Amino acid sequence: MNTSLPACANIGVDWFSQRREQLRNLGAHLHEHIKGQSHVIGRVESVLRRGELGLAHPGRPKGSFLFVGPTGVGKTEITNAFTDYLFNGMKPVRFDMSEYQNQSSVEKLIGEKVGDIGLLGRSLAKADCGTLLFDEVEKAHPLVLDLFLQILDDASITLATGERKNLSRFYVVFTSNIGAGEAMRMQSAPFASIERTVLARVGQQLRPELVGRMTEKIVFSRLSYDVQREICEAMIAGECARLHKLGHIITVTPADLETILREGCHKTLGARPMRGAVERFLQDRAANGLLASPSR
Repeated sequence: MNTSLPACANIGVDWFSQRREQLRNLGAHLHEHIKGQSHVIGRVESVLRRGELGLAHPGRPKGSFLFVGPTGVGKTEITNAFTDYLFNGMKPVRFDMSEYQNQSSVEKLIGEKVGDIGLLGRSLAKADCGTLLFDEVEKAHPLVLDLFLQILDDASITLATGERKNLSRFYVVFTSNIGAGEAMRMQSAPFASIERTVLARVGQQLRPELVGRMTEKIVFSRLSYDVQREICEAMIAGECARLHKLGHIITVTPADLETILREGCHKTLGARPMRGAVERFLQDRAANGLLASPSR
């Protein structure tokens, strides 16, 4: 059995047993943070376990994902959750591909001339492990997609300076909204049919040699009202706990919950507006309490 230690680990005498216990709890951690996507979590967990136990191919990233689905369903949230959990509170290094749609985008990422390492190079200079997140990959210029082929092929990127960066200690995540409109129109169809339709659309819009190199291609479901309600309740609990540490005790009634849900629920944006609705409501309640208290 290969138990080679993955990079980016704080290795000590008990490191392997601690890491093994952490990986045993990975699924529960993801289920706690990601609602309404149970079919996603097992597949993500499988890739992460293999990557963290040193079983992934050494000449490629630890694992790569294409997360596809409507906005606000958890594609970025699950990336944040597993990166935070596996890398001691780190956040993914995120690039919005809507900003990389023209030919000069390659230079923007890896540098334009000798001495310039670009935005990707500067990010990699700060961390030698973690997660690279490329949002809305379908919007990237074809030359940028060539860079992704290099990353997925041999876990490396060559900067304008000539420096070659090793990315074998990273997970690589691509997100996309390809097929989201069709999926929303098919909401009453079985999920297997929606998944086939979305992945077929992905195959039409993204280069097959890129999609074929990704470890997992996963379609996320639209969030039902009940799931959005569950997300709302979790966000309320988290924000109340945060405000409590600041000295504000806030009671949320069933009527308050319904008010927040009316503002935060959205058929096409999923749970994306929910956090803002929760924070506005609870912070306004705390502010009103402060302003109503007698002056000292």
